[in-house]
Amino acid sequence: MVSWLKWLWYHRNYIIVVVTPLALLPLPLIIPTSEARCGYAIIIMALYWCTECMPLAVTALLPVVLFPMMGIMKAGDVSIEYLNDSNMLFIGGLLVAIAVEHWSLHKRIALRVLLLLGVRPALLMLGFMVVSFFLSMWISNSATTAMMLPIAQAVLQQLKATEARADERDFQAAAEDNHAFELEITQTQEEKMEETQPDTQVQLEDGEYEHECRPESLQESKRKALELKYQLLTKGMSLCVCYSASIGGTATLTGTTPNLILKGQIDERFPENDDVINFASWFGFAFPNAVLMLVLTFLWLQFVFLGFNIKKSFGCGIKSDRDKEAYAVMKQEHNKLERMPFAEWAVLIIFVLLVALWFTREPGFIDGWATVLFNKGGPFVSDGTIAILMSMLFFVIPSQMPKRGGYGINAEGEMVNAPSTLLSWQVVHERMPWNIILLLGGGYALAAGSEQSGLSKLLGDSLAPLEQIPPYAISLLLCMLVATFTECSSNTATTTLFLPILASMAIAIKIHPLYVMIPCTIAASLAFMLPVATPPNAIAFSFGKLKVMDMVKTGFVLNIIGILTVNLGINTWGYAMFDLGTIPHWVNITNSGP
Repeated sequence: MVSWLKWLWYHRNYIIVVVTPLALLPLPLIIPTSEARCGYAIIIMALYWCTECMPLAVTALLPVVLFPMMGIMKAGDVSIEYLNDSNMLFIGGLLVAIAVEHWSLHKRIALRVLLLLGVRPALLMLGFMVVSFFLSMWISNSATTAMMLPIAQAVLQQLKATEARADERDFQAAAEDNHAFELEITQTQEEKMEETQPDTQVQLEDGEYEHECRPESLQESKRKALELKYQLLTKGMSLCVCYSASIGGTATLTGTTPNLILKGQIDERFPENDDVINFASWFGFAFPNAVLMLVLTFLWLQFVFLGFNIKKSFGCGIKSDRDKEAYAVMKQEHNKLERMPFAEWAVLIIFVLLVALWFTREPGFIDGWATVLFNKGGPFVSDGTIAILMSMLFFVIPSQMPKRGGYGINAEGEMVNAPSTLLSWQVVHERMPWNIILLLGGGYALAAGSEQSGLSKLLGDSLAPLEQIPPYAISLLLCMLVATFTECSSNTATTTLFLPILASMAIAIKIHPLYVMIPCTIAASLAFMLPVATPPNAIAFSFGKLKVMDMVKTGFVLNIIGILTVNLGINTWGYAMFDLGTIPHWVNITNSGP
């Protein structure tokens, strides 16, 4: 029996792939409506996504097969959803991120900020959190975490070695001053001390651990205490990096996939939405929310892993030899990068220019440059247009300044007569996450199918009784539901499944769709409790010698903090920014046809 169960477990993916469609087949057969057929397809995709019995990107291609075969949408209309404007924005943002990583600009930024902030425990944690937060706004959360954790580990190892040497020097100095203590290794001295000396309690430097020990075991006790201290600090530093990366991803429209799914589904469901979600509007709401969440996360991690001893944690301007040696490690890493070459300057300038163009395209309070120059007759130029334009420059601008006399020797020993461009397609091909592009497209196709079949309206009408509940309570409950669901499913799949339903529900209960869609989109990124919830969590789990319960206990509080902060934001500055108190005119103009 046990061997049979093991066989079933090992072959579970094949079983789920085959059994799920057959088990759900009565739904479209008994209820022969387009809503039921679409529901059949969505339930299959949801189960495949949650169990990951097939790769997520392959599951995302199911609408291309199921929607035309079940008469929900034409094949051409489904396929076009896989490369719409939101996906173009995603591709452009990824190309910029690949260029930044390829030329190590992100590492230079990280080390420079850490050198500025210092190496005291709390300052070090704050420094790693700020850098991870900033970098994950522009490059992937996983890449940020994978880059920052080795740097954190190297700094902590140096701090630990330096402190161990300092303790050894202190112990030897104390032994030289006290000859009786120096001779404690003899048996007679040990017996005498056992009779005359009471047990003493050694108060450790961080004030968090206490060990009862006799004088002869003082050195061993301090060594164990040092191990415990840095074990805890390693855990805290690993968690602070992965959590900051997840929080930073919510701050920009291109920072993480759920944000782009929201934009895509708003544009798909409400085509006349006046570009309500763009880079500038999202940043205006999400960045203050992310900063608030980051500050509260720092305070919580400080309390859990360092305590609130301000003098020891922040240093109060005091620099010890230990701090100087740890600082030297980061300085050495920074010096390895040498001078900033032309290629890094070019990438930095393109990156800054891209962000500036995004912010000024349609700032909201005045006409942006796109409105004045291109969009007088309609929304022709979008954030995706700018992202693709600027990313194309990476394939045009050379990586070195033009000069005479050649550009060195290549790996084959041949003279290089012309410099390479900032990016080559080979580099892009190796680093571009094509699976995420398909996953985004599958989500947009699913939303379009729900709208075309009438399933969205049916679900929205069934949720109409929720109109009796205050909107703030609905938002809070939905955020808790999404944050729980995303712990065991990818944030992309979570937002793809929930957002179409939330849009229909908002229309049915007569509230602004963004009032529930924005908080739930951010809540989908609040996967702090489990190592498998997000790639950054998994990377930190492997680096930081963490136990699952370490992450669960710390992450549970952070989930609560995240849910409360995003609901605070949507009911204060978000309420004013998006005019959430009134139903916009574009809500009643849905995408009823291709």
